[in-house]
Amino acid sequence: MILEMKVPSPGESITEVEIATWLVEDGDYVEKDQPIAEIDSDKATLELPAEESGIITLKAEEGDAVEVGAIVCLIDLDAKKPEGLTSKEVEIIKPKVVEKPIEPKTTYASGSTSPTATKILDEKGIAPSEVKGTGRDGRITKDDAVNAVPSMGTPAGGSRTSERKKMSMLRRKVAERLVAVKNETAMLTTFNEVDMKSIFDLRTEYKKDFKAKHGVGLGFMSFFTLAIVRALKMFPDVNAMIDGDYKIMNDFQDISIAVSGPKGLMVPVIRNAENLTFRGVENEVKRLALRARDGQIMVDEMTGGTFTITNGGVFGSMLSTPIINPPQSGILGMHNIVERPIAVNGEVVIRPIMYVALSYDHRVIDGRESVGFLVAVKEALENPVQLLMNNNPKKALEL
Repeated sequence: MILEMKVPSPGESITEVEIATWLVEDGDYVEKDQPIAEIDSDKATLELPAEESGIITLKAEEGDAVEVGAIVCLIDLDAKKPEGLTSKEVEIIKPKVVEKPIEPKTTYASGSTSPTATKILDEKGIAPSEVKGTGRDGRITKDDAVNAVPSMGTPAGGSRTSERKKMSMLRRKVAERLVAVKNETAMLTTFNEVDMKSIFDLRTEYKKDFKAKHGVGLGFMSFFTLAIVRALKMFPDVNAMIDGDYKIMNDFQDISIAVSGPKGLMVPVIRNAENLTFRGVENEVKRLALRARDGQIMVDEMTGGTFTITNGGVFGSMLSTPIINPPQSGILGMHNIVERPIAVNGEVVIRPIMYVALSYDHRVIDGRESVGFLVAVKEALENPVQLLMNNNPKKALEL
């Protein structure tokens, strides 16, 4: 019996996926639930498990775009796994094929160039030997010839190779959305600075006990998330979004956290952050970050946020203008923490300072709300015991 494996739907509104990587080869013996491929959608990369055990025949190639519901492979359920062999060592016994003599083909230029490519290279005065082909078996394609650049002077002996690689469907969708945000929103950015000393002092005093009791670190993200939740309640327009001619006001705070995964930037969502404690936020951040890192994050875990936090500081960024995550209206950018001289009560002191940035959609949020929101975040981060912990750090940290 032959099982036809079809592309499952990765999520609502997704009609097409791309075969990113086959994890098995044509003719391998696969076990039920064994990951056989990674598929890209415009929202996430997911693993495709084998539905049954048997010999697999691939029906699509890496890089192919296939519709949801299309057949991508066949599994022969009657085939037995050879004893003592792994799936990579299995060979299928096929009928003997009588090969026909190979007729000589007309060659052009170097023998691996199409006629069209040869003509283009001739017009540019470029020898085929100077072009690295990206087609099958190194064949120089028309695109290779079009993109080829004449040598400017004598090479100095260093490498001058380049690689043409198709972006994943997820990356292409991210690029499309980022361009749309720039074109379709009235995006502005406002900045401020935060003295992180109070948070440093709290972490120094309580992080060991927090880790010992809750099994998770006391990081900066819980302070920022809870400061943002407080500010969103004070300035609800920052938590709103546009839908056509309507403004949608949300009475909950679903905070999207930008994290770096193996397939690029992903933005999982902390649901109802307004109901979480420091421990709850840190647990969610750790859980979502691990799922993103391991490629297990699902589409529904990255949709529905009302506001986003992104932390370029982990990569050393001093300052940036983050791009809004649509259809949201605001995003807060965190940056690196650097000791800087500042004036405190008329004296110059050295403090750990972080620059923060709020990018916002001016169609929804006015200047007063944007600046007021960022100031409220700054106040909460500089006075966390009073404004985030109700003057009782141990209770707030559940110690």
